[in-house]
Amino acid sequence: MTSDFLRVERHGPVALLTLDRPDTRNALSGEECFGGFERVFAALNADTSVRAAVLTGAGSAFCSGGNVAEMRDRTGMFGGSPEQIAQNYRQGIQRIPRAFQTLQVPIIAAVNGAAMGAGNDLACMCDIRIASTTAKFAESFVKVGIVPGDGGCWFLPRIVGFSRAAEMALTGETLGADEALRIGLVSRVVEPEALMEAAMALAHRIAANPPQVLRWTKQLLLQARTGTLDEALDTAGRFQGLAHHTADHVEAVASFFEKRPPVFKG
Repeated sequence: MTSDFLRVERHGPVALLTLDRPDTRNALSGEECFGGFERVFAALNADTSVRAAVLTGAGSAFCSGGNVAEMRDRTGMFGGSPEQIAQNYRQGIQRIPRAFQTLQVPIIAAVNGAAMGAGNDLACMCDIRIASTTAKFAESFVKVGIVPGDGGCWFLPRIVGFSRAAEMALTGETLGADEALRIGLVSRVVEPEALMEAAMALAHRIAANPPQVLRWTKQLLLQARTGTLDEALDTAGRFQGLAHHTADHVEAVASFFEKRPPVFKG
C-alpha cells in the first residue's frame, strides 16, 4: 500500500498517511506522487477494516505545493507549450483531487506546518482539518504568476465561503493557524506536540462507528457539494434502506436498549 512519496502506517482501523519528501518540503511532483495517491486510496477503499485515515507531512512542512524549481527550469509538469502544460496538469497533479473524490473513508488533515498553494488545496481535499499552532496556509498561486491548477478555486469556497476564498486566492497572502481557525479553514488548533495525538484520537472516535455507514455518510457529504436536495434525499433513502438491513444497525439498536457499548464488525 505504501508508495515512495506517501508512507502508510496502520494503527488498528486508522491509516496514517505521511507525505514523505521532507527534502522538498513535501512538494507535489512526479509520477510516484500522483500515482501514489491513486494506489494508496484504491487500497484503502478495498480494505474494509480501514475506517478512517489521517494525512500529515514529514519534516517541518505539511506540503509546500508545486515544485518551484521545476517551474523555474520548465521541467516536469511545467514544460512544453501551453497546450502541453494543460495536458501535463490533467495527467499529473489533477489526478490527486480526482483520487480524493474516490476515497471512501473519512480523512483528516493534520497540518503540521506550511500548507502553501497546492499544499493548501491538498488540506482542503480532506474532510476535516486540524492545525498545529505552527501551521500556515496560503492560496499563493498568484505570487508565482499562475492560477490554482489543482481545483483550489473549487474546494476553497466550499470551506470558507466565496468572499474569504476570493481574498485568499487574489492576494496570495499567508494566514496563521489562528486566522485559519477563525474563518473555518480548520476546525481546531493545537500545540505542535499535541497535533498527531489530537488527529489520531479524532480518527479513532470516527472509526468507532459502523464502517459501512461511515463510507455511506461520507458519500452523502461529497454529493452535497454539487448535487440537488432531491438527489441528496434519493441517495440518502437508498443508503438508509441498506443500512437498516446491516448487522451493525441491529447491534447498535440492541446495545442501546441493553445499555452497553456496541461492537461493530462491518
